[in-house]
Amino acid sequence: MSTPEDGAAEQAAPASSSTETDDVTGDIITVTIGATVPTGFEHTAAEEIEEKIGVAARISKDRGRLYFPITTDKLYQVHLLKSVDNLFVVVDEYDHYQFKESKEETLEELQQLASKLPWSNALQVWKLNGALKKRKGYRKGGKPAKVKPNSAASDETAADNEQQEVPEAVSAADGQTETEASPDLETCAQDSEEGAPKAKILKFRVTCNRAGDKHSFSSNEAARDFGGAVQEFFQWKADMTKFDIEVLVNIHKEEMVIGIALTEESLHRRNISHFGPTTLRSTLCYGMLRLCKPQASDVILDPMCGTGAIPLEGAIEFTSSFYVAGDNNDMAVNRTVNNICHIQRRRADKGSVSGLPIDTVQWDLCNLPVRTGSVDIIITDMPFGKRMGSRKKNWDLYPSCLREMARVCRPGTGKAVLLTQDKKCFSKAVSRMGGLWRKLHTVWVNVGGLHAGVYLLKRTVAVFGQTPEDIYEPRGTVNTQEDKEENKEENKEENKEEDKELS
Repeated sequence: MSTPEDGAAEQAAPASSSTETDDVTGDIITVTIGATVPTGFEHTAAEEIEEKIGVAARISKDRGRLYFPITTDKLYQVHLLKSVDNLFVVVDEYDHYQFKESKEETLEELQQLASKLPWSNALQVWKLNGALKKRKGYRKGGKPAKVKPNSAASDETAADNEQQEVPEAVSAADGQTETEASPDLETCAQDSEEGAPKAKILKFRVTCNRAGDKHSFSSNEAARDFGGAVQEFFQWKADMTKFDIEVLVNIHKEEMVIGIALTEESLHRRNISHFGPTTLRSTLCYGMLRLCKPQASDVILDPMCGTGAIPLEGAIEFTSSFYVAGDNNDMAVNRTVNNICHIQRRRADKGSVSGLPIDTVQWDLCNLPVRTGSVDIIITDMPFGKRMGSRKKNWDLYPSCLREMARVCRPGTGKAVLLTQDKKCFSKAVSRMGGLWRKLHTVWVNVGGLHAGVYLLKRTVAVFGQTPEDIYEPRGTVNTQEDKEENKEENKEENKEEDKELS
């Protein structure tokens, strides 16, 4: 970790901060990459990084972020990660930054820090990252992909999804071009593949994410003053919408990390073109899939597929399994089919095999047209009772669907990964299914600002039809004195478990 004075020795002169060319054959350097991931799945993301890149990741105290080293010759590998929302290269980081008590003194110190930071390597990586993207044919134009309307409710659902899925670090617009360069990157531009005849001034913005109650300044004030100093140092042009470089200032209590964004748009939207009111991030879907460890020839079922985000992610990333996606809502089934067709067309356009190991069915959740004991894994996003369904209906729905899931799931080896925010109702339903399901693990996640749980269940060896849980009994009124006492005890245990997970 650095101290505020450490950067002075490596101060990046505006005229010579980078010597990397657009070709990946330049000098190899080692840098630290930062990544934002769905909160709760930091360890899952760290496992993926070690598996695919071969380096150990350090999980930040600030939930939803981790850091790992990489050499520039392997930079392309960071874009192969599927559990990551956004990526950035670290300029410098401070483990215990001593913020001044006075707001004026703190902001003045941030202004002075801008000229002392070791910008050179980070800018070199940013330039190389742009060249790699250009060769891979990443789209440009400054606007994210438009969501095609699929129904009268599509505009509303798309807006709902926008509000729910805002990433922690605001993503940049897709307007970056390789011919644009500032004086500090002039040597790069001279060697570029397109041979830009004239260097152009870069456009930039600063985004500050701050957490902690002992700071005397706001995020906007830090971004404003630090951004002004960056502009003066590099002579870049500030532009909050059509920018080329996004400088990130992440502050969590005494931790401060300054970086440069490597992703223009959050990677969690990679597979979905037709959104619904509760569409999950692709990165969260990937984390749920890794939790259940799909094996070759596994039959994986999503009985409440919505827009098909979970089975679609599985069919793309875990291709040795077969996926069945179903829902009782015809609009949801249509969205799933459209999303599958979108991926197939995209693959066909690239000349690759367009087929996916996935099928889609419309069905009754509590009476699935699936043979008993034929499914290896069940993975789904259950209705929270907020955007979809209601809390009252969940008291009957959850036991019914858990019972039907137990019927179709393979005894002894079958697993279920279920996401819900209605923790009280789910815990009660699972406890009443004790002869059929056993809870193994819970991951607490943030879904659109809601604190939810991803529950990993194991199917017991009990044969369906021979346990007391097989007999359906409507729950009826939930506000009996007995239920209140049971719920009170469950809440105590649940809160203890949550505190243990969060710590």
